[in-house]
Amino acid sequence: MRVQKALAALASEERRLRSQSFFKTGPGQYAEGDIFIGVSLPDIRAVVKEHPETSFTEIKELLASPIHEERMAALIFLCKRYPKEPEKTFDFYVKHLERVNNWDLVDVSAPSIVGAHLFEREEPLYEWAESESLWVRRIAVVATQYCIRKGRLKPTFKLARMLLDDKEDLMHKAVGWMLREAGKKDEQALISFLERYEKKMPRTMFRYAIERLPSHGGRAVGKGS
Repeated sequence: MRVQKALAALASEERRLRSQSFFKTGPGQYAEGDIFIGVSLPDIRAVVKEHPETSFTEIKELLASPIHEERMAALIFLCKRYPKEPEKTFDFYVKHLERVNNWDLVDVSAPSIVGAHLFEREEPLYEWAESESLWVRRIAVVATQYCIRKGRLKPTFKLARMLLDDKEDLMHKAVGWMLREAGKKDEQALISFLERYEKKMPRTMFRYAIERLPSHGGRAVGKGS
C-alpha cells in the first residue's frame, strides 16, 4: 500500500477533473469507467523511483486497480524491471494485457517491454494487430517504436498496411505517429509508402504521418491538397 498512499498524497482535484475529461471516461467513450485521482506522470515516475524494491506481487495489485495512476505506476515499474528480468517481465505483461487499457498506458510501456522483447521476431505483433481489442492493436503498432529506434522499419510499415482499414481514431493516430517516427530514420521510405497508400489512408493517419516532412511542406504527397 506504500505506493498507493504516496500517489494519493500527490492527487489534485483540478487535475483529476481535467484527466477524466481528456481521457474520455464518459459513457460510451473509449475509456468509459476509468478512474483518475489527479497525479501527473512526472509525479508517478518520482513515486516509482522512490520504491525500487516493489515486488511483482505489489505490481500485480497496482495493475489490477481501477485507478488509472496506479496502473500507470505498475507499468513504469515493469519497464524498469524488464532489463533485469526480461522473460519474467514480458510474460507478466502479456498475462495482464487487459489491464493496459488506455492509450497513455500503452504508449509508456509497449516499446520498452513488447518492442524490446520481440525485436527481430515480430510475428506476434502481426497477430495482435488483428485483435478485437483496440488496446492490443495499439500495443502492436506502438511497440515498433523500439524497432524504429534500432533502425528496423519493416514491422512499422507492415503493420501500417495491415491497419489501414482500422475504424478507431486512436489507431489512426498511433499508426500515423509511428510512420512519422519511421520517416525520421528514412524519409524516402515514408514518402514511398505514402505515395502508394495515401488514397486508402484515413485523413488523421496521413496528417500525423506527414508532420515531419519539412522538405515537402507537409503537403508532399497530396491528401486533401
